[in-house]
Amino acid sequence: MDRAVNENSPSPDRTSNTASEPWTVRRILDWTTAHLEKHGSDSPRLDTEVLLAHARNCERIRLYTNYEDVVTEQERALMRQLVQRRANSEPVAYLVGNREFFGLDFYVDKNVLVPRPDTETLVIELVDEAQKLTNPSILDLCTGSGCIAVSAAANCHNAKFLATDISKPALEIAQKNATSNGLSNQIQFLLSDCFDQIPAGTLFDIIVSNPPYIPDAEIEQLENDVKQHEPRLALSGGKDGLDFYRRIIQQAGGYLKDNGLLMLEFSPEQETDLQTLFKATGKYTDVRVKADLAGRARVIIGQKLPILK
Repeated sequence: MDRAVNENSPSPDRTSNTASEPWTVRRILDWTTAHLEKHGSDSPRLDTEVLLAHARNCERIRLYTNYEDVVTEQERALMRQLVQRRANSEPVAYLVGNREFFGLDFYVDKNVLVPRPDTETLVIELVDEAQKLTNPSILDLCTGSGCIAVSAAANCHNAKFLATDISKPALEIAQKNATSNGLSNQIQFLLSDCFDQIPAGTLFDIIVSNPPYIPDAEIEQLENDVKQHEPRLALSGGKDGLDFYRRIIQQAGGYLKDNGLLMLEFSPEQETDLQTLFKATGKYTDVRVKADLAGRARVIIGQKLPILK
């Protein structure tokens, strides 16, 4: 790239003895990787590949099959903008407008959290349980980008979903992702703060959620790309991070069928507190925890006790 990314960034022309060398794919990959590493990216090469592929409108593999191609001025101009924003900690997914999750493509922007690989553990457990049922009804609370409901629907064609969120922009993004993945016929969407707008008497086989769970005092300790760019509404779990869990665990019993399942993602250090919350209600049995691929506690599942008649 033939000029500095911003006024404070070192120009490649000043840091290289080959200033007259064309800006090929290879040269841009190498320079930008070093630049993003210096600015704190924990995956500078991957970030660079994703951004350059986006700027060139090609698949990442094409960067290496066309390694010595000279990048056009239009592509370099877009790349400079993207790199400057990434150097300011803006998430790559927001810069390119999408994130892959569970083998599907999701549109994301500043109104929703970027889907994380950890959440795939929750989807795996949800799909496993849903596939045991005939025409299951599933409620996804705090749906955000819709990644949980959409991914599960793609793997449970006989299931029907209701996905809720308190944020209208987030709900619109979830609807967009359901449509783009061809699953809008399986998923309904409702603007609601948890259960508030769900009609009384509506019962589900499974309720699932990845609610906000960061303690408020810890938000400022998060990485810059999270605390500066991702929506605080989707992060803040109250003083101890458990506000949403208390509400959901207490209220879910009124919306679950007998023997229905409540499935929640959580941060590993919250395991003991969540076990206590489930047991304290007296409404659940067979409370169990599932680990993610790294072996950390990630998903808690409780089965609603049948109501004695």
